[in-house]
Amino acid sequence: MKISDYFANARGHGILATANGKGEVNAAVYSKPYFKDENTAVFIMAERLTYENIKTNPSAIYLFIESPEEWTGKRLYLKKLKEEQDEQMLAKICQICDYSHYDVGNRHIAYFNVERVLPLLGSNPEYP
Repeated sequence: MKISDYFANARGHGILATANGKGEVNAAVYSKPYFKDENTAVFIMAERLTYENIKTNPSAIYLFIESPEEWTGKRLYLKKLKEEQDEQMLAKICQICDYSHYDVGNRHIAYFNVERVLPLLGSNPEYP
């Protein structure tokens, strides 16, 4: 299944984890990403701690919990590619990804390369 199809149909909750240049970690609740293509996840970010972190450290992990009872979901390993402030694109993403509650000024569209996708639980063959 394509990752964009998975997120288009899955219901659940997401957490975006970042760290600043000093390695100080932050985690924040985030809506599901919008997918520009199968390798590019897009998030709307307000000028808060998570956004400040990716300015100095472009790596992040998005943890999506579909079913806590069955521990199903995905882990997306991300690296920031670029950002923009396009009002038309913001409106489009808000409508598709249900960011309607997200009425914060100075919002940015952050594009991330999806470097790896793993299940919520389970071992990674690279790290037994």
